[in-house]
Amino acid sequence: MKASKTFEEDLRIYLERFDEAIQRNNLMEEEAVALEELINEYSRFILNEEYIKRWDQLADPHLVDQLRNLSALSVAKMEKYRARKLLRGDGVIADYFQNIESCIEEEFGQFQVTRESTVLLVGSGSFPMTPLLIAGRTCSKVIGIDIDEEAVTMGRQVVDRLGKGLNITLEFSLVEQLRDLKEVSHIIFSSTVEAKYDILDQLYELTNEEVVVSMRYGDGLKSLFNFPSREVDKKKWRIAENSLRPQQIFDILIYEKNRPAKSQEGN
Repeated sequence: MKASKTFEEDLRIYLERFDEAIQRNNLMEEEAVALEELINEYSRFILNEEYIKRWDQLADPHLVDQLRNLSALSVAKMEKYRARKLLRGDGVIADYFQNIESCIEEEFGQFQVTRESTVLLVGSGSFPMTPLLIAGRTCSKVIGIDIDEEAVTMGRQVVDRLGKGLNITLEFSLVEQLRDLKEVSHIIFSSTVEAKYDILDQLYELTNEEVVVSMRYGDGLKSLFNFPSREVDKKKWRIAENSLRPQQIFDILIYEKNRPAKSQEGN
């Protein structure tokens, strides 16, 4: 078995490669291919059972934060490249999004999305595949928000190109700035939204009693790309399901409001 030093050396090499990749303002075709290969390689690394076993050997936890930030920035850069490519009429390569596509069917577990649902995605990005897939498959209303204004602008153009007739709205907005939050039935948090648990706490008062929340997260080795799970205020939220997905880049926690049982008559 390799020493823990080798494991950390591997992480530092990825850190250097991602750092170099995000220094480029606009990716050329060759650079984009190289970045996609790096992201795919990194994804395989995170899902590798051998490295999962070595996770406890990691001596420098600061590496996790650095790699999470740089890998997320790299994916955001790749999304913008793909959006620009699509909008130039060069088409889109679907395999990059297979990991996200494969989770849509199980996103809410037993809490299915229907055409009567209103779905909110926090962290929609510049290539909003999740809104497109959900709206396309269920005919539901989907709202995506992001704090990257350029990503929202590009995302709207992608939706106009790929989602004609779908009920999708993308907003440059914070959650608390949205109107009609009480009408939202399902909420998805992207795994790379750092403040997702703080936002979840806010949403308790802002949403209806039946709302269901899908929290994408990654613990252990998966936290090298995703923000991990956290304890919640048990007076507000309860875990309805925990979907561990060994072959997928993130796992999913389903939360619903923790409503006290009604007292029985006569008690």
